Amino acid sequence: MTRLLLVLLCLALLALALLGMRWGWRNRLRSQSSLPAVPPVPAALGAPLAGPAIGLYVGTTFATSWQDRVVHGGLGLRSDATATLHPEGVLIDRVGAEPVFVPVASITGARLAPGLAGKVVGDGGLLVLRWRLGGAELDTGLRADDRTVYPRWVRAIDALIDETVRSES
Repeated sequence: MTRLLLVLLCLALLALALLGMRWGWRNRLRSQSSLPAVPPVPAALGAPLAGPAIGLYVGTTFATSWQDRVVHGGLGLRSDATATLHPEGVLIDRVGAEPVFVPVASITGARLAPGLAGKVVGDGGLLVLRWRLGGAELDTGLRADDRTVYPRWVRAIDALIDETVRSES
């Protein structure tokens, strides 16, 4: 009888923990409802400038806090992904989730980082793209299977940003 009560108590605690996580996710989603819609993937994209980089889409956070995950528009779903840089922006095609498209006009920079959204992999382990969604500045992280592609990606993104700024001037 004691064993049955302990098992039921453990199951109740597990159910309570799962409900708490669901409640927290819903509250986070509600607090981010003022963000505009995530940009859709354009019907036609130019030839890739960099990539494909195959790896893990780590997630998106607010730029002010590397652990403050953005769940709005499905951006909080971590999954395997393939990223490509196009003249129109960065396309992150996620497995089991909607693709993430960041238009070039929204990109403010790229860098290497040791961690993002609770995923810590060490110095230079993540490629992080900084961009704007409405008035919010966001960081989106990718952990590529081949880290040697990171410098090429950062240079290509910086060159694309410079070219976009020059053409707007």
